Amino acid sequence: MIDRGQPGKAVGESLLEQSNTLFHLWHQFREGELSRKRLRQAISPVREAVKRVLRAGEKSRCRKTAGTCKELLGHEEWLWTFVDVEGVEPTNNEAERAERRGVLLRKTSGGTDSQQGSRFVERVLTVVDTCQRQGKKVLDYLSACIETWRHDRDPPCLVPNTS
Repeated sequence: MIDRGQPGKAVGESLLEQSNTLFHLWHQFREGELSRKRLRQAISPVREAVKRVLRAGEKSRCRKTAGTCKELLGHEEWLWTFVDVEGVEPTNNEAERAERRGVLLRKTSGGTDSQQGSRFVERVLTVVDTCQRQGKKVLDYLSACIETWRHDRDPPCLVPNTS
């Protein structure tokens, strides 16, 4: 929004200011200087300020800025999940890191020749990442999948048992 210039620039600058405050508080929380309860309290005015800025941004003469603000307000609760849910970060850095392997593979291999090939690569990379996150051996999991397929059984589950 800032890079678009006027009239969306002011909205972007206000959101950036709130973002700076938010990440300052988040870093204090991560360092143990704030409890989760105190983080919620400290984020509350930031959340209200962001809502005010987004509402003002919906009325921007810049259509792109107005559209972005409207979309963010439509999913506003998603923006603040990290405040209440343990393990959720306020950034998408982890998702971007997980996606990086696929991007590098596509660049070095030249990609696939079909949609079917692309879906296969996506699925295998998802399995590899999930197994690694769960400390499972990828080859063992894939071997078990092939074995169950050969015997017409359901494949092993990759969803962790949380009960």
